[in-house]
Amino acid sequence: MPDAQEQDNLIALLGAVAHQDRTAFKRLYDRVSGRMYSLCHKMAGQRDLAEEALQDAFVRIWHNAGEYHRDRGAPLSWMLSIARYRTLDLIRARQRHNSDAQDPTEHLEDGREGPLDTQLRLSGADALTGCLEELNHSQRDSILLSYYRGFTHDELAAILKTPIGTVKSWIRRGLLSLKRCLEQ
Repeated sequence: MPDAQEQDNLIALLGAVAHQDRTAFKRLYDRVSGRMYSLCHKMAGQRDLAEEALQDAFVRIWHNAGEYHRDRGAPLSWMLSIARYRTLDLIRARQRHNSDAQDPTEHLEDGREGPLDTQLRLSGADALTGCLEELNHSQRDSILLSYYRGFTHDELAAILKTPIGTVKSWIRRGLLSLKRCLEQ
Protein backbone atom coordinates (compact mmCIF):
# COMPACT_ATOMS: atom_id res chain seq x y z
CA MET A 1 0.00 0.00 0.00
CA PRO A 2 1.41 3.40 -0.93
CA ASP A 3 2.50 5.66 1.91
CA ALA A 4 0.74 8.93 2.71
CA GLN A 5 3.31 10.99 0.77
CA GLU A 6 2.77 8.89 -2.37
CA GLN A 7 -1.01 9.20 -2.01
CA ASP A 8 -0.73 12.97 -1.64
CA ASN A 9 1.47 13.09 -4.76
CA LEU A 10 -1.05 11.04 -6.75
CA ILE A 11 -3.93 13.23 -5.54
CA ALA A 12 -2.02 16.34 -6.60
CA LEU A 13 -1.30 14.83 -10.01
CA LEU A 14 -4.96 13.85 -10.47
CA GLY A 15 -5.97 17.41 -9.57
CA ALA A 16 -3.62 18.80 -12.20
CA VAL A 17 -4.84 16.25 -14.77
CA ALA A 18 -8.41 17.39 -14.05
CA HIS A 19 -7.25 20.80 -15.30
CA GLN A 20 -5.85 19.23 -18.51
CA ASP A 21 -2.18 19.42 -17.42
CA ARG A 22 -0.38 17.14 -19.89
CA THR A 23 2.88 17.15 -17.93
CA ALA A 24 1.06 15.97 -14.81
CA PHE A 25 -0.68 13.30 -16.89
CA LYS A 26 2.69 12.03 -18.16
CA ARG A 27 4.07 11.97 -14.60
CA LEU A 28 0.96 10.13 -13.40
CA TYR A 29 1.31 7.62 -16.23
CA ASP A 30 5.00 7.08 -15.42
CA ARG A 31 4.17 6.43 -11.75
CA VAL A 32 1.25 4.02 -12.03
CA SER A 33 1.15 2.52 -15.53
CA GLY A 34 3.37 -0.43 -14.58
CA ARG A 35 1.08 -1.47 -11.74
CA MET A 36 -2.02 -0.93 -13.85
CA TYR A 37 -0.60 -2.90 -16.78
CA SER A 38 0.30 -5.78 -14.45
CA LEU A 39 -3.29 -5.93 -13.23
CA CYS A 40 -4.70 -5.78 -16.77
CA HIS A 41 -2.32 -8.46 -18.01
CA LYS A 42 -3.00 -10.74 -15.05
CA MET A 43 -6.75 -10.47 -15.66
CA ALA A 44 -6.69 -10.70 -19.46
CA GLY A 45 -3.82 -13.14 -19.92
CA GLN A 46 -3.10 -11.47 -23.28
CA ARG A 47 -0.64 -8.70 -23.97
CA ASP A 48 -2.67 -6.92 -26.67
CA LEU A 49 -5.85 -6.89 -24.60
CA ALA A 50 -3.94 -5.68 -21.53
CA GLU A 51 -2.35 -2.86 -23.56
CA GLU A 52 -5.74 -1.82 -24.93
CA ALA A 53 -7.30 -1.88 -21.46
CA LEU A 54 -4.43 0.22 -20.09
CA GLN A 55 -4.76 2.78 -22.88
CA ASP A 56 -8.52 2.98 -22.44
CA ALA A 57 -8.14 3.30 -18.66
CA PHE A 58 -5.78 6.26 -19.04
CA VAL A 59 -8.12 7.92 -21.52
CA ARG A 60 -10.86 7.60 -18.91
CA ILE A 61 -8.56 8.95 -16.20
CA TRP A 62 -7.72 11.94 -18.42
CA HIS A 63 -11.40 12.70 -18.97
CA ASN A 64 -12.62 11.89 -15.45
CA ALA A 65 -9.80 12.94 -13.12
CA GLY A 66 -12.03 15.63 -11.66
CA GLU A 67 -14.44 12.95 -10.43
CA TYR A 68 -11.90 11.47 -8.00
CA HIS A 69 -12.74 12.24 -4.37
CA ARG A 70 -10.23 11.60 -1.62
CA ASP A 71 -12.89 10.50 0.88
CA ARG A 72 -13.94 7.57 -1.36
CA GLY A 73 -10.59 5.81 -1.29
CA ALA A 74 -6.95 5.93 -2.31
CA PRO A 75 -6.15 7.41 -5.73
CA LEU A 76 -4.30 4.28 -6.85
CA SER A 77 -7.30 2.14 -5.91
CA TRP A 78 -9.55 4.41 -7.96
CA MET A 79 -7.27 4.15 -11.00
CA LEU A 80 -6.84 0.38 -10.61
CA SER A 81 -10.61 -0.05 -10.48
CA ILE A 82 -10.92 1.86 -13.76
CA ALA A 83 -8.34 -0.47 -15.31
CA ARG A 84 -10.02 -3.55 -13.83
CA TYR A 85 -13.48 -2.63 -15.18
CA ARG A 86 -12.08 -1.68 -18.58
CA THR A 87 -10.27 -5.02 -18.79
CA LEU A 88 -13.44 -6.89 -17.90
CA ASP A 89 -15.40 -4.94 -20.52
CA LEU A 90 -12.84 -5.81 -23.20
CA ILE A 91 -12.76 -9.48 -22.21
CA ARG A 92 -16.56 -9.63 -22.46
CA ALA A 93 -16.57 -7.82 -25.79
CA ARG A 94 -13.97 -10.19 -27.19
CA GLN A 95 -15.95 -13.20 -25.97
CA ARG A 96 -19.11 -11.83 -27.63
CA HIS A 97 -17.17 -11.16 -30.81
CA ASN A 98 -15.75 -14.68 -30.84
CA SER A 99 -19.19 -16.21 -30.32
CA ASP A 100 -20.60 -13.96 -33.07
CA ALA A 101 -17.88 -15.18 -35.43
CA GLN A 102 -19.70 -18.52 -35.53
CA ASP A 103 -22.79 -16.80 -36.99
CA PRO A 104 -23.32 -17.99 -40.59
CA THR A 105 -24.99 -14.67 -41.52
CA GLU A 106 -21.90 -12.68 -40.59
CA HIS A 107 -20.56 -12.46 -44.14
CA LEU A 108 -23.83 -11.65 -45.91
CA GLU A 109 -23.74 -8.26 -47.58
CA ASP A 110 -26.43 -6.07 -49.01
CA GLY A 111 -25.20 -4.55 -52.28
CA ARG A 112 -27.54 -1.55 -52.13
CA GLU A 113 -26.32 1.94 -51.44
CA GLY A 114 -26.23 2.66 -47.73
CA PRO A 115 -27.14 5.86 -45.87
CA LEU A 116 -23.51 7.01 -45.78
CA ASP A 117 -23.21 6.56 -49.55
CA THR A 118 -26.35 8.63 -50.10
CA GLN A 119 -25.28 11.33 -47.64
CA LEU A 120 -21.82 11.62 -49.18
CA ARG A 121 -23.31 11.82 -52.64
CA LEU A 122 -25.80 14.52 -51.64
CA SER A 123 -23.59 16.67 -49.42
CA GLY A 124 -20.00 17.82 -49.27
CA ALA A 125 -18.50 14.65 -50.68
CA ASP A 126 -15.87 16.57 -52.62
CA ALA A 127 -14.60 18.35 -49.52
CA LEU A 128 -14.54 15.13 -47.52
CA THR A 129 -12.81 13.24 -50.32
CA GLY A 130 -10.17 15.95 -50.56
CA CYS A 131 -9.58 15.86 -46.82
CA LEU A 132 -9.43 12.05 -46.80
CA GLU A 133 -6.72 12.19 -49.47
CA GLU A 134 -4.59 14.33 -47.14
CA LEU A 135 -4.51 11.59 -44.48
CA ASN A 136 -1.83 8.93 -44.44
CA HIS A 137 -2.87 5.50 -45.72
CA SER A 138 -3.20 3.94 -42.26
CA GLN A 139 -5.49 6.66 -40.96
CA ARG A 140 -7.62 6.77 -44.11
CA ASP A 141 -8.02 2.97 -44.30
CA SER A 142 -8.87 2.71 -40.60
CA ILE A 143 -11.49 5.46 -40.77
CA LEU A 144 -13.11 4.18 -43.95
CA LEU A 145 -13.24 0.59 -42.74
CA SER A 146 -14.59 1.66 -39.35
CA TYR A 147 -17.19 4.22 -40.40
CA TYR A 148 -17.97 3.16 -43.94
CA ARG A 149 -17.93 -0.60 -43.51
CA GLY A 150 -18.77 -0.77 -39.80
CA PHE A 151 -15.77 -2.76 -38.59
CA THR A 152 -15.08 -2.69 -34.85
CA HIS A 153 -11.65 -1.80 -33.46
CA ASP A 154 -11.01 -5.50 -32.77
CA GLU A 155 -11.91 -6.43 -36.33
CA LEU A 156 -9.72 -3.67 -37.74
CA ALA A 157 -6.77 -4.79 -35.63
CA ALA A 158 -7.16 -8.32 -36.99
CA ILE A 159 -7.64 -7.19 -40.61
CA LEU A 160 -4.72 -4.75 -40.52
CA LYS A 161 -2.56 -7.08 -38.39
CA THR A 162 -1.86 -4.16 -36.05
CA PRO A 163 -2.27 -3.76 -32.26
CA ILE A 164 -5.68 -2.39 -31.36
CA GLY A 165 -4.21 0.61 -29.55
CA THR A 166 -2.44 1.64 -32.75
CA VAL A 167 -5.65 1.28 -34.77
CA LYS A 168 -7.52 3.45 -32.24
CA SER A 169 -4.77 6.07 -32.43
CA TRP A 170 -4.91 6.11 -36.25
CA ILE A 171 -8.67 6.64 -36.16
CA ARG A 172 -8.54 9.30 -33.44
CA ARG A 173 -5.72 11.27 -35.10
CA GLY A 174 -7.28 10.88 -38.54
CA LEU A 175 -10.65 12.18 -37.33
CA LEU A 176 -8.96 15.18 -35.73
CA SER A 177 -7.16 15.90 -39.02
CA LEU A 178 -10.42 15.56 -40.96
CA LYS A 179 -12.16 17.94 -38.58
CA ARG A 180 -9.43 20.56 -38.97
CA CYS A 181 -9.46 20.16 -42.75
CA LEU A 182 -13.25 20.41 -43.06
CA GLU A 183 -13.38 23.49 -40.81
CA GLN A 184 -11.05 25.40 -43.16
